[in-house]
Amino acid sequence: MNPYVSPWRNEELDIFRAAVTTMFERDFVPHDERWQKQGYIDREAWRTAGEAGILCASIPEEYGGAGASFAHEIVIVEAQTMTGASLGNSVHSGIAAHYIYRYGSEEQRQRWLPKMATGEMVCSIAMTEPGAGSDLQGVRTTAMMDGNEYLINGSKTFITNGFHADLVIVVAKTDRSEGAKGVSLVVVETKEAEGYRCGRVLEKIGLKAQDTAELFFDDVRVPAGNLLGGEEGQGFYQLMEQLPQERLLVASRAVTAMERAIGVTSDYVKQRKAFGKTLLEFQNTRFKLAECKTKAHVARVFFDDLLMRHQAGNLDVATAAMAKWWTTETQCEIIDECLQLHGGYGYMLEYPIARMYADARVQKILGGSNEIMKELVARTI
Repeated sequence: MNPYVSPWRNEELDIFRAAVTTMFERDFVPHDERWQKQGYIDREAWRTAGEAGILCASIPEEYGGAGASFAHEIVIVEAQTMTGASLGNSVHSGIAAHYIYRYGSEEQRQRWLPKMATGEMVCSIAMTEPGAGSDLQGVRTTAMMDGNEYLINGSKTFITNGFHADLVIVVAKTDRSEGAKGVSLVVVETKEAEGYRCGRVLEKIGLKAQDTAELFFDDVRVPAGNLLGGEEGQGFYQLMEQLPQERLLVASRAVTAMERAIGVTSDYVKQRKAFGKTLLEFQNTRFKLAECKTKAHVARVFFDDLLMRHQAGNLDVATAAMAKWWTTETQCEIIDECLQLHGGYGYMLEYPIARMYADARVQKILGGSNEIMKELVARTI
């Protein structure tokens, strides 16, 4: 059987993948146990990532990025997933940076993106609230004009990179009388923001070294020029434009996690013995892994097609939703099967499959719950 190779891969991307993988294994993985206990990576790790050139890789060079394609962002996600390294780069580079690049003014791009590329600034995007998750029209955080400034009030939760964030793209209502048309994106520079407070770093089932925090805004004043898009009421449409890319990043992690789970489990069952035979010699083991490998291959081919469509500019919302819900559901199924093949050792955190099991569950929630993804698909029927 000839191994499948993603059609979007090339020699340059493979060289980049090898370099990124080496960087994660050398500079991130050795610290991971300590980072998991403290609940976030060290701030200096962002500088390390910036020096390695993996921050804002798909942002043009004139704004400090590498000027690479979105495929480079995917390579970074895959290398990180395969090594088990912790870094909120998907949010920082693959999501937040693109909001600034796509909707920011020239002054905003020049002010923020170069510092994001070096790791001097860490960026997050604050969508979710205690009372509003997938329903972004229902956010209650407000950003109301007061003179030539916005006055921001409200709270956000489950915010990736929240603890280290120097920039926060806040999803807020600039018109409380409107639904979607009242939503805007306003950038808060946290070090200069009186009334801004990062609450506790949240303790999670998995992704324990990924800093996830609560954020509070109490009469936080930011210049009117920190609005993204130059016009109020565009936030919901900006979010809808960018969410397919976010969901593609989630799907990338899901597909790569499947492949990693099958790899570590294959190694385990070739070595572990029961009743005088390796586990791989039992038909049940072979059949279960054959099922997992087939599902992972289908997921990889599906994802590869969507990545190429996205790079060509024709990935639609519904198909991205299909990818997000199906790959994350399949990720959880495959990792569960792989954990079972480890027996009791699969439940021990010293084995990679146990951590992968815990990390996988949130994939069905973040980026829009899978129930919402199915609703988006259903609207096309």
